[in-house]
Amino acid sequence: MDMMEQGELIALCQDLLATRSYSGEEKAVADLMLSFMRAKKFDMAYTDEYGNVLGCICGKRPGKRILFDGHIDTVRADNVSDWHHDPFGSEMDGGRIYGRGATDMKGAVAAFLFAVERFARLTNRDFAGEIWVAGVVHEECFEGVSARKISAAVKPDLVVIGEASEMNIKCSQRGRAEILLETYGVPCHSSNPEKGVNAVYAACRIIDRFRALPPVEQEGMFGKGIMELTDMKSEPYPGASVVPHYCRVTFDRRLLVGETRESVLAPLQAIIDEMMQEDPTLKAKVSFTAGEEKCYTGATIAADRFFPAWRVPTDSDFVQAIYKAVCDMGYQPRLTGYSFCTNGSHYAGEAGIPCIGIGPSRENLAHTVDEYIEVKELLDISRYDTAVLNAMMDPVTAID
Repeated sequence: MDMMEQGELIALCQDLLATRSYSGEEKAVADLMLSFMRAKKFDMAYTDEYGNVLGCICGKRPGKRILFDGHIDTVRADNVSDWHHDPFGSEMDGGRIYGRGATDMKGAVAAFLFAVERFARLTNRDFAGEIWVAGVVHEECFEGVSARKISAAVKPDLVVIGEASEMNIKCSQRGRAEILLETYGVPCHSSNPEKGVNAVYAACRIIDRFRALPPVEQEGMFGKGIMELTDMKSEPYPGASVVPHYCRVTFDRRLLVGETRESVLAPLQAIIDEMMQEDPTLKAKVSFTAGEEKCYTGATIAADRFFPAWRVPTDSDFVQAIYKAVCDMGYQPRLTGYSFCTNGSHYAGEAGIPCIGIGPSRENLAHTVDEYIEVKELLDISRYDTAVLNAMMDPVTAID
């Protein structure tokens, strides 16, 4: 990239960061992406029912469909007084661009938007296939759920997730599920607890048995399928002088490759069944939590909170081709995996579409005060994206 191109990419990143886009409020940044794509003569640029942004540039020859995926919603930045840089000021300072979403993940979105347009322009679109880009809504609430609309529309052959990877190539991801334990008791006055059944005590007994279960383990980078209690609520609340008749307990369960809804719940349900047989007063059930959110389009997005793990073999032809193309540009990435959840839970975990992750910055900068992206990494990751295109789209001449 020459200096003018670098300036254009930096400006695009700053524009995205200056445009607030909390989950469910992404319209302004979606419009910004559409304006960029239409100005750059993308063959298609539109939004779907949920408000996801989709754009496509078609090559002159038939070939694969590659999709660059990046979510455009961010977590909130309500603690503005704690920031040294305005979370929506997109200020540049000391080689960094500051702002909510810089790492997670508007920097990556700017980089692949710019790389795709530049690649198409410099090759005169003489490449094989179609290059798609997606700005995905509501990822912070439901990893992979709104992406279902995107894969159904695009039917990609390969997906590149732009989540932070520290400039490495991610070939796998641990999944996540939110498990709900509910216990039911009999209310009574707390001065005569023997007249009722305390739902919280029942939940605590079950929790002890859950904790005694050995975690699922898997060889490789994933480690254990840990399950950790994250929340506990009883009813009535406040419960002054009343034995609670209901208790709701939430667990965060990290998923390993191949685990299903049934396999995750089965050992927990077996414990509950055994305990209810031993104690007829015990009433409990276990399930996955469900969520529902309103999109800026007015549509409703709803799903169980079960987001599968995935892995692609590091010796796959496409992984090795991309790895070589990146190395040929002078970089030395590692082939690793994400420890957190991404839209890859749908693409690779549900739909079985080959998927990798390539993004700038570090995951521990996401959601933080004074979130930032290094300018150098912004420029470098756009070159990475170009390397992916060189490897996958068969251009007449490779682009640097």
